[in-house]
Amino acid sequence: MQEIEIKLSDWVFNAICSHEVLTLHRDYFRLRKPLERRMYELARKHCGRKDEWRISLPMLQKKCGSGSTPREFKRLIRNIVQEDKRHDHMPDYAVRLEDEDMIVFRNRGSMSTQHAASICVVPPLDPETYHDARVVAPGWDVHFLEQQWRDWITEPPRNTDAAFIGFCKKWYAKRGTP
Repeated sequence: MQEIEIKLSDWVFNAICSHEVLTLHRDYFRLRKPLERRMYELARKHCGRKDEWRISLPMLQKKCGSGSTPREFKRLIRNIVQEDKRHDHMPDYAVRLEDEDMIVFRNRGSMSTQHAASICVVPPLDPETYHDARVVAPGWDVHFLEQQWRDWITEPPRNTDAAFIGFCKKWYAKRGTP
């Protein structure tokens, strides 16, 4: 297989272009309960790389969109906290219940190595490549396109200049003149 095409919804594509999509730990997909997954998503968004994030139980319930009674929601959270305490099963963040109504997410420090591995170093482009990019994507700012390309690329291509020109062609074919 040389090529694959994936069709994304507009909101997903716009979120990616705006850098509003967060990476997920691969163990996120091993979480069995939807509430665990939602808790991880919220921790990833609000705690990120900070040491800790605190949220009240009622606010967490609201952000999770849970229709459970407050008592049932607390029971579900308490079970998740106990499971995490025993097995460290929540990726990236340890979870604990404090003062019976405060949830604390503590960063386990596992994201720095993941993030470093995801950075792709691509050598500078040949000056002639910018001219070629202007030809294949008329009207577009080639420096903007280069930034989009560098943000999108996951591993260095064999031919950096040709890969960038190919990206510009596809960008223009999809979006036309700005």
